[in-house]
Amino acid sequence: MANVIDQDQQWLLNCLSATLDPNPEVRNFAETSLNQASLQPGFGGALSRVAANRDLSLGLPAVLLKQFIRKHWEGDEDVTVSVEEKGVIRRNLLASTDDSHRKICTAISMAIASIAAYDWPENWPELLPSLLTLIKDQSNMTRVQGALRCLALLSADLDDTVVPTLTYNMYLRSKALSIVYSCVSVIGVMSGVYKKETMALMAPMLKPWMDQFAIILGQPLQPEDPDDWSMRMEVLKCLNQLIQNFQTLAEGEFMIVVEPLWQTFVSAVGVYRRSSIDGADDSFEGNYDSDGADKSLDSFVIQLLEFLLTIVGSARLRKVVLSNVKQLVYHTVALLQMTEQQVHTWSMDANQFVADEDDETYSCRVSGALLLEEVINSCGVEGINAIIDATRERFSESQQEQAAGSAVWWRIREAALYALASVSDQLLEAETFFSLFIYVYAIPIYIIFCDTYAGPHEYPFLCARVLTLVAKFSPVVTYTFSLFCNSYLFCKFIIKFYPTQISHTVLQQFLYAAMKAVGMDV
Repeated sequence: MANVIDQDQQWLLNCLSATLDPNPEVRNFAETSLNQASLQPGFGGALSRVAANRDLSLGLPAVLLKQFIRKHWEGDEDVTVSVEEKGVIRRNLLASTDDSHRKICTAISMAIASIAAYDWPENWPELLPSLLTLIKDQSNMTRVQGALRCLALLSADLDDTVVPTLTYNMYLRSKALSIVYSCVSVIGVMSGVYKKETMALMAPMLKPWMDQFAIILGQPLQPEDPDDWSMRMEVLKCLNQLIQNFQTLAEGEFMIVVEPLWQTFVSAVGVYRRSSIDGADDSFEGNYDSDGADKSLDSFVIQLLEFLLTIVGSARLRKVVLSNVKQLVYHTVALLQMTEQQVHTWSMDANQFVADEDDETYSCRVSGALLLEEVINSCGVEGINAIIDATRERFSESQQEQAAGSAVWWRIREAALYALASVSDQLLEAETFFSLFIYVYAIPIYIIFCDTYAGPHEYPFLCARVLTLVAKFSPVVTYTFSLFCNSYLFCKFIIKFYPTQISHTVLQQFLYAAMKAVGMDV
């Protein structure tokens, strides 16, 4: 059926024909009329219908349409092309890419490329899928050639201002991942009743997801980039749900993310130390997005430690960490160090220190301690040996830092002692513990004597931690020896710290904390 030409199209055809008239007056009048008409709403849509009319075989409408797009598409003080009119123009042009006249087809493709420069990909996402569909249609080679010509023009216009828009930013990607997490969580709940159906639903999606998760986790963690942390946190939450609810399926694909996960973990330790522990970089503490989600570095590290705890606690997946359990513990101990904010808060009010210790206020330290407990519970003697070896290595590092004159050498030592104290129950129950007694008990006593009495600096947190550790392990020695050690160290603590610049009130608070520690299990 022939294309119907309405009154507007007929007027346009007459004007277009007149622009080719040899009479200058007629030609000038037609050109002026077209310029005035181009300022009216609907001109672009009418021109696109004329260009798409196969019965006319005119190349001029497509050329004028390209000029109209470049001049008025984004809107100016004279013309505003409506959203509806833009949609009409885009549809008419895409439908005309198979024009049998090569020059007309080229003009149509150039008009499409002009629109793409403004609209693609955000406002014209269907452009590429439509062109690819045309290329796949082998029944119409003219259409294939037209689509290829259009793609060639599009590729020529790609530059550094267009390509970045093809990749969604981290904020949007993290929001998309949060939707995946919600869906996986719901399906996980349903799996209790509809196990067969949910397994069939998840099976084909698991590998593509794991591949994407591996890409995200494979890059080193970036400092001062909360959007990056949030995106990785959503990945970890998704993986956690997959392991908890679809462990049989996840086991087969989990090795894809093991190395990238380790890369994230190791790099996170360095970023956390610079940001939260040393305070050199911004950790974005107390930072939330528009939806109220925590974007701080601490929240990410806590999520990371929780996921590692899930892996260690899984009988199916535990094997992936057994070969590196010592390194896992070694890096975890680094995350147990007091942060700059904690040192400041507890230095001002030791009661807060006692309260946080008693309540086990959730933090990276608490998450790390739970992970170490799970390492022993799941790995047994291998886990105990890993903790002993890792803390011994951290002790050695603290001694090297102390010898080098570092002012914060005590932090990693305090973290190692905190690690031992957090697993004291498991160590006391272990049959091999007494062979390790000299290291985990006698050496800390020697250290506290040296550090509190002969050290050049003041380390109240280290002293409090060692006193707590001594109390934790007091059941392995006689009551008399334990009481003697605690009393002796307590006296040394008073003698050393009473005359320092620490205020008398704060000193009393720390002494109270120390006495409370001494009273534990004695």
